[in-house]
Amino acid sequence: MILILKNSIAVIIFLASFSAHSTSKNKETYEYLDLFGQIFDKVRSEYVEEVTDQELIEKAIDGMLTGLDPHSGYMNEEVWEEMQMDTQGKFGGLGIEITMEEGFVKVISPIEDSPAFEAGILAGDFIIQIDDTPVFGLTLNEAVELMRGEKGEPITITISREGTEPFEVNIIRDIIKIQSVKHEVYDNIGYLRITSFTEQTEDGLIKSINKIQNENKKIKGFVLDLRSNPGGLLTQAVKVTDIFLKRGEIVSTRGRDKKDIRRYRAKNKDLTNGKPIVVLINGGSASASEIVAGALQDHRRAIIVGTQSFGKGSVQTIIPFQRSKDGNVSGIRLTTARYYTPSGESIQGKGINPDIIVEQGEFESYEFERYSESDLKDSLDKEDGENTNNKEDADLSEKEERLAKDYQLKRAIDLLKGLSIFEESFDE
Repeated sequence: MILILKNSIAVIIFLASFSAHSTSKNKETYEYLDLFGQIFDKVRSEYVEEVTDQELIEKAIDGMLTGLDPHSGYMNEEVWEEMQMDTQGKFGGLGIEITMEEGFVKVISPIEDSPAFEAGILAGDFIIQIDDTPVFGLTLNEAVELMRGEKGEPITITISREGTEPFEVNIIRDIIKIQSVKHEVYDNIGYLRITSFTEQTEDGLIKSINKIQNENKKIKGFVLDLRSNPGGLLTQAVKVTDIFLKRGEIVSTRGRDKKDIRRYRAKNKDLTNGKPIVVLINGGSASASEIVAGALQDHRRAIIVGTQSFGKGSVQTIIPFQRSKDGNVSGIRLTTARYYTPSGESIQGKGINPDIIVEQGEFESYEFERYSESDLKDSLDKEDGENTNNKEDADLSEKEERLAKDYQLKRAIDLLKGLSIFEESFDE
């Protein structure tokens, strides 16, 4: 073992000495470290192409982490810097949240208004090739590196989608600036769209709610749209949920040890003053989105509408490592706990089941002419020459066009209108 360590780099020496100190009685650990050193030397000396020690060590670290689960991984200096920009709501790339499944890159969700979103990439798509490089056999970080690039650079990805033959999609890379919260009003129903959970989300949501309520005193309820929201910061998920709750647990995280339990609770806010809420989710709603939906569902604060969410209920801790030589920072993303809803249900692998399942589709009622009794020939009380056809001559507004295509949103708004009528009947 000593001879092998002499042929290895200082990192291996440190790794072995550290392990020897922490596991002095574990002979098997020494044997595996010995094996690692032998393989390291063999790859460095006989691999078909010359590979640097840094590359080998980084790949070994990343392999150790990604082999545990698809959400753990190693971040070199470049990836670490880009991760910092991600959480601030601005970064470069295609605009997709991805994971690894069965050796291929799976799209959790495209980020709204990003190049990938505009190109028609959907949650659940598999990326099987990036330009001329097959994805199978790559690590998640390696696939991410291939998809990163300068603004304006083209990339071709090959998509495998259920029900279709694999097809190519050409995308132009861009700087992704996330406006994490958007809002509109539909017939006295406030519409709140959260695209991701960044450092800007809580402030953006508070501003949107205040603006809606200040400009329209007849707001009957809110639709909170979390569809295709891949998640983000746990702290922001808690703060967003707190905006709609007066009391109670929001989420708990539980680690390997029973004592490693942390609970997050509401702090008596509810900026909507108890107005009814419908939350929209789908298969692209993951992580932080599921925390919000699960808490509001368990507290019966909202009706969940749509399709089952993604099911990412694990907590990743970001751990930085600084090299003493040059001060550069790299880090690891390590799964350290699972999320649990207030009722004690784990989200991992299960997701959130909607209270009302509504598949997405096009609402086609605008495609047909409407007729009534007054349109029949010689109908009673029909005035001569009067055109009573109910077909609308005016073009549909932008909002009407959206509701004509977005069936889930249309159902959510109709549900809130129905709740409003029901409540008003009790107030009379």
